Amino acid sequence: MFVDYAKIIIKSGDGGNGAATFRREKYVAAGGPDGGDGGKGGDIYFKVDPNENTLIDFRFTKRFKAENGQNGSGNRCFGKSGEDLYVMVPKGTVVKDAETGKVIADLSEDGQEELILRGGRGGKGNVHFATSTRQAPHFAIDGEKGKEKEIILELKLLADVGLVGFPNVGKSTLISKVSAARPKIADYHFTTIDPNLGVVKTKSGDSFVMADIPGIIEGASEGVGLGTQFLRHIERTRLLLHVIDVAGTEGRNPADDFEKVNAELKKYSEKLSKRKQIIVANKCDSLQDEEAYAELEKKAKENNIEIYKISAVTGEGVNELMDYVGKLVKELPKEEIVDIEDRVVYTLEDDQDEFTVYSPVEGEFIVEGPAVERLMGRVNIGDNESFAYLQRMIKKLGIEDELKAKGVCEGDTVKILEWEFEWYE
Repeated sequence: MFVDYAKIIIKSGDGGNGAATFRREKYVAAGGPDGGDGGKGGDIYFKVDPNENTLIDFRFTKRFKAENGQNGSGNRCFGKSGEDLYVMVPKGTVVKDAETGKVIADLSEDGQEELILRGGRGGKGNVHFATSTRQAPHFAIDGEKGKEKEIILELKLLADVGLVGFPNVGKSTLISKVSAARPKIADYHFTTIDPNLGVVKTKSGDSFVMADIPGIIEGASEGVGLGTQFLRHIERTRLLLHVIDVAGTEGRNPADDFEKVNAELKKYSEKLSKRKQIIVANKCDSLQDEEAYAELEKKAKENNIEIYKISAVTGEGVNELMDYVGKLVKELPKEEIVDIEDRVVYTLEDDQDEFTVYSPVEGEFIVEGPAVERLMGRVNIGDNESFAYLQRMIKKLGIEDELKAKGVCEGDTVKILEWEFEWYE
């Protein structure tokens, strides 16, 4: 079963907690703190699997989580870092942020792997907080929580040539004649419901990959019929073969077919509409209306597009077309659908200093945002030394200055996540 779209949830590993322990040995009266750091949480990578050609596995497994880092322990022992998780995907997979639609990575090369989500950092043990005046710190820092994201996986086939056109114009017959692909062929609309790939080898020795996608109908760019579900598979192609039924067996006009299909391509992607195109005038063995064909030739000339007359059934003109396509493909540049600067790796550092302060009612101030979520997740409010660390960090992050700028006064309530504090100078 061919599946080219999936929505999944990934979560990087949590960092392990730092340890608040002390050296306890016979004859060592004041051993001091020896709590080790927590291990780093596992990262999440996406990697190309050459043996996969569909996203079907993601229909059954929707959540992927990297391993958590282990907690630190006494004797300055660091916790073990969590194992990184490698999610295997077929070549041609595009990874997007489900919330924003932003492209995170384009996995279109053999062996390619991309870091998508970094794990949380391990917390520091109490050995880091010993000073000349605080020689026995009883607190440590908890590890950062991993980040969770909902992402979209889209498989965009890697083909050199794409076959486009209305349903039942002979695209599947053509690919079956020139390659080893054996798509289902029948005389009714949407016989092809899955994209088909075939490797074409010409008499001159050239070879290229051709993709046959389900027929395009009016409104496809808005999702009508099979719509955008399969238009994505021709985004990477270097050349489009626009197959048109010049015999008019479906009662349509060939010139109108040309205009309608190109209109849908333009609505879907301006870039795709400018792709190099050849008109393949198929079913010429059954051509009856010479005027309709002349009209199509006129359209081709107006748009500076070459036109080839063929019959996919009898083979007339097919070899000549494939030889020309093979030579042309070598000259055309490969299409990249994702620019390298558009790629994104989510990190916990991206938004760690962001926070907002607002006052919904007089005498009450709410502080929220990634910075405070990260901070509050790493302190123990019930421990005096840990609470003192929280106060120092609130000042260091600029939260105290922002509260004063908003007009906080002695005795006002300050809410940070689920905790409430009374403000005092």
